[in-house]
Amino acid sequence: MKHIELIKYTGDFAENKDIARELRLQQILPELEKGGEVVLDFHGITAATQSFVHALISDVIRKYTDAVYDKIEFKNCSPSIQQIIGIVADYMEDGS
Repeated sequence: MKHIELIKYTGDFAENKDIARELRLQQILPELEKGGEVVLDFHGITAATQSFVHALISDVIRKYTDAVYDKIEFKNCSPSIQQIIGIVADYMEDGS
């Protein structure tokens, strides 16, 4: 299992889409492709933009569909970050 402490890459405000993309390509997808699981730990992050979350997980949801929720754990999310993750997930599940 790969545990990614996002604050190490983002600081307390997760907004940089390029960082999210690199995390997705370099850490999340490779772990899932080898059958592993990923913990995305938002500990210490007070806010995140929808574009950051979209860049972080949208392609993962597209590739793995509903099975992704058995492979990725979102940990230590504030209510606002939980809401953003839900918005992105709903958007991707609607086939957009």
